[in-house]
Amino acid sequence: MHVLLIHQAFVSGQQAGGTRHYELTRHLAQEGHRTTIIASRLNYLTGRPHSSIRDRLRVDQKVNGVEVVRTWAYPSLHRSFLMRIFSFLSFMVSSFVGALQVRGVEVIWGTVPPIFQGVPAYLLARLKRIPFVLEVRDLWPDFAIEVGVLKNPLLIWASRRLERFLYHHADHIIVNSPGFIPHLRRCGVPECKIDLVTNSVDVSMFDPEDRGEEVRRKWDLQDKFVAIYAGAHGVANDLETVLLAAKRLEIYPEICFVLIGDGKERANLVNQAEDLGLINVHFIPAQPKERMSSFLAAADVCIAILKDIPMFRTTYPNKVFDYMASGRPTVLAIDGVIREVVENAEGGVFVQPGSPGALAEAVLTYNQDIDLRLRHGRNSRSYVAASFDRQQQALRLKATLEKVYSYRR
Repeated sequence: MHVLLIHQAFVSGQQAGGTRHYELTRHLAQEGHRTTIIASRLNYLTGRPHSSIRDRLRVDQKVNGVEVVRTWAYPSLHRSFLMRIFSFLSFMVSSFVGALQVRGVEVIWGTVPPIFQGVPAYLLARLKRIPFVLEVRDLWPDFAIEVGVLKNPLLIWASRRLERFLYHHADHIIVNSPGFIPHLRRCGVPECKIDLVTNSVDVSMFDPEDRGEEVRRKWDLQDKFVAIYAGAHGVANDLETVLLAAKRLEIYPEICFVLIGDGKERANLVNQAEDLGLINVHFIPAQPKERMSSFLAAADVCIAILKDIPMFRTTYPNKVFDYMASGRPTVLAIDGVIREVVENAEGGVFVQPGSPGALAEAVLTYNQDIDLRLRHGRNSRSYVAASFDRQQQALRLKATLEKVYSYRR
C-alpha cells in the first residue's frame, strides 16, 4: 500500500529532532509498503532549512520506499505563540497543496500535534475517498492550556472543537502512550477505534559498553561523573530545576551536568547558568539522532524532566527509551505512566517534579553508589529491549495501517 504521512516536524536520522516516524517508515518500507511524507522545509529545533526541498531517504542498500516532499511554512522559531500559529496554519495550507500532487495514495496518516496538520489529512482522505488514520502524540490543546501558552478562551474553544472533530472523523486512531486512552474515551471515542503504538527504541543503535570517550575528550568531561539531559529546551521542560540542582552539587567538583538540545528557553537557561555562576553545567547544541548513542554513552546517569502538571503524567517521553537502551539509569522527574515503566524495569529513580533538592540527591546517590548505577543500567536495557523495541512497535503500526487499508476493499 501507499501511505501518505503529513508531519510538519519530520526529520531523518541525520537531523536534530525526534525520529519516531523516520524509523517507523523505514520498517514499513522493509515490509514492502511505500510512504510519502509531506513535511516542512524548516527544522523545528534549529529553525534552519533542511538540505533540500525534495529529497529521498534511502532505507538501505535494497529498499527505497520512503520519499519526503518539503513544503513552505512561515518561520517562527522561538517567536511568539501567535507566530507559531501562523507557521502551523501556513503548513496546513502548503501541505494540502503539496499532497494533492502525490498520486496513488491509499491511506492518509495524519499526526498531531500541531493539531492543524490533522485538517489537511482529513480533507485529503475525504477528497480521495481513502481511509484516514489519526496519530495522537500529545493531548493538544490540553497540554498547551496547562503549560499556559494557550489562554485565549475563543482559541481554546475552537481548538477543543477541532480536536473532537478529528477524533470522531478519523477512521482509526493511533496513540503513542496508554495514558492518552482515557482522554479519548472521555471524548466519546470507542476503544475499538484506538490502537497503541508506543514510543520505542532501536536497541541495536546503542552500545551499553561504550563509555563515550571521544565525547568526553571533546567536551572536557574526562574523570567526571556526567548527568545528561537530552531534548527540547522549552517552557514545559523545567530545566531551571536542573540548574538549581547543579547549584546544590557544585561542592562536588567531579559531578557535572550536560544539557543537549535546543529550544525557546535555551538562551535564557544559558544566561541563568551564568548568573548562578555554574561551572558544572555544559550546554551542547542539538545533535542528530544517529550521533545520540555516542553522547548517551558518555553519561553516567540520564535525566528526564517536565513541569509538574497533570497532563504530563499521560506521556511516554521518547528520550527515556533512548536512555534505557544506552544502559544508563534514569533520574525521572515525571510522574505517571512513564514512572511505571522505569520502576517496573528497576532502571532508575523517580524524584518529585519541580524539586531541585530531590533531583540533586538522586544524582549524588548514583555518584556514590556505582553498584546501584550499573544494576539499574543493565535492568533498563533488558527491559526496554523486551518491551519497547522499535521493530515490535513498527509491526503494530503495519498491522493497523493494513487493517484500515482493508476498509476500502
